[in-house]
Amino acid sequence: MSGRIATARTSGGIPVVAERMPDSRSAGFMIGVATGSRDEVPGIFGLSHLLEHTVFRRTGRMDSYQMAKEMEGAGGELNAFTGREMTAFYGITISETASTAMGMVGDIVADPAIDPEDTELEKKIVLQELSMIENEPESRIHDLFETQLWRGHPLCQDEGGDQKTVAGLTSEDLRAYYEEKYRIPNIAVYAAGDVDIDATVEWAESALDGRSGGRSNVRTEPPTPKASYQYVESKTDHLQVAMGFPSYGASHPDRSALSLVSSLLGSGTSSRLFQSVRERKALVYSVYTTVSQESDASSMVAYMSCTERNAEEAMSTVSAEIGRFLSEGLEEGELDRAKRLLKGANVRAMESTEHRLYRLCVNNMLNGSVECLEERLEKIDAVTEDDVMRVAEDLLKADRLNVTVLGKAGRSIRKKDISDLGF
Repeated sequence: MSGRIATARTSGGIPVVAERMPDSRSAGFMIGVATGSRDEVPGIFGLSHLLEHTVFRRTGRMDSYQMAKEMEGAGGELNAFTGREMTAFYGITISETASTAMGMVGDIVADPAIDPEDTELEKKIVLQELSMIENEPESRIHDLFETQLWRGHPLCQDEGGDQKTVAGLTSEDLRAYYEEKYRIPNIAVYAAGDVDIDATVEWAESALDGRSGGRSNVRTEPPTPKASYQYVESKTDHLQVAMGFPSYGASHPDRSALSLVSSLLGSGTSSRLFQSVRERKALVYSVYTTVSQESDASSMVAYMSCTERNAEEAMSTVSAEIGRFLSEGLEEGELDRAKRLLKGANVRAMESTEHRLYRLCVNNMLNGSVECLEERLEKIDAVTEDDVMRVAEDLLKADRLNVTVLGKAGRSIRKKDISDLGF
């Protein structure tokens, strides 16, 4: 038990984590499967994502239209997501129809049809999604950066896969992958809102304990990437720029300090990068930092959107601001402001049943924790200025700087030498 978070296991060994939210009138249930794009091999890139889509087409007791009618008639929604290390399925309804959410999510994971006709229909949708992402540079830059950062390691494999491989996948491929991966010990169950741990365990046992006989994925930690520069041409004249560094895995004790380094540099309009790159120089339309977390690694990245004319100065300004941060340290009161900003983002997000369910699943599947909001806030408060600067000096190194630029640009951008972006 951690605050209002209760943990248990089904008779078959499936972990169950439930967080009761006082005064909540909704109930959410999620099944996480510990497999994702990093667990794929050549020839099936994109299979985790296509399978996530296809299981919604039909189960043993209803088709997608019947599912939609029943779920929406229960005042709820049904959805899923695929990541590099997990795939998750969830349903959220009002309290009085919680059994509908349980039943629907259980059916999708434990009894999907995965037949040839449904697979071919869903492939068409996924291929359109991949095409759409290619034409949405603000989304595509994130995938391109992660692919370049983790080059040569399975973490470089983005969730969607590539269109050529996806087009060749069959229902037999999906069924084989499902039968191998969607089994205990890769399955875990999460609940949030107006929920009860005993009822959740009872449902999980009934729906999922039959999925025994699996094996955990074998994963290797990525080596620390060296500095690199990548230019990817696209049709748009406006450039997307990503400048980032490899960082700590989800279990690292300095994870909260890492979040604060990111927040200090690029979260909000008072952040260092927003003020230096946008407000004082007007070089970009947008600039922000984010941390992309995996179990054994992460990245801390600054993203910008700008014209070609401003791109090199914008990159130099980001580099100079990082250097100033490292050499001069924190200003008076700066860390306290960043802590309150980060805590505020956490508090607001956790008022949502959907987000709380997501956080339960992701945190638990990445590092085995069942951290409640109060514990998260305490860890943020415990970070000192010394912690922040120690982590910044450990991570913000020019020989680990990776830069990706997406857009249409001339030679100086296409062939840029980033050795001048030192700190």
